[in-house]
Amino acid sequence: MPSPPLAACHCCGLVHRIPPLPGRSRASCTRCDTVIPTDPHPRSAARAAALAVTALILYPVALFTPVMTIERLGHESAASIWHGTVSLLAEGHLAVGLAVLCFSIVAPVAKLVAIFTLTAGVSMRAHHRARTYRFVEWVGRWGMVDVLLVAVLVAVVKLGDLVEVTPGIGVAAFGAVVILSMLASAAFDPHQIWDSEGER
Repeated sequence: MPSPPLAACHCCGLVHRIPPLPGRSRASCTRCDTVIPTDPHPRSAARAAALAVTALILYPVALFTPVMTIERLGHESAASIWHGTVSLLAEGHLAVGLAVLCFSIVAPVAKLVAIFTLTAGVSMRAHHRARTYRFVEWVGRWGMVDVLLVAVLVAVVKLGDLVEVTPGIGVAAFGAVVILSMLASAAFDPHQIWDSEGER
């Protein structure tokens, strides 16, 4: 008789042998009492892929549509995140411009593409799948799309005392992208990509 499969607690890392569980029983860690997921949701990969591709579709809207319209002394100007980033680079603020470009635009997009690739059933070799997953883990620590949204909203509030600031559609789109990115990361179950590999 084969031995029960091994599963590691995602909280403390203790490895357990998980026997077959009856009914709605759940396995919990013997050290920290954290629930150990043994049967991932059958549609978690599809959900993560759908959320990731929706965020990717909305991303150009968030980047290129105005996030705010500033009116001062009768002069009105609209600013988008992409326009602001390009302006920073053009004006010589290379460090800030490159930081925004890499960590708030390129990194979140790359993470969403990687999640979609892992969960959409794209045929990949095991070591390519492992490298892609490690990339998702690594880039997730550097993608600051939510921080950029907070910075935009703070700017709107602060500038409101000096000039008339009107939030644009870009703020709503960017907020939707942030929420969808967080939901895609939460729905992404790395165990399922290996389970599907074993089934094939």
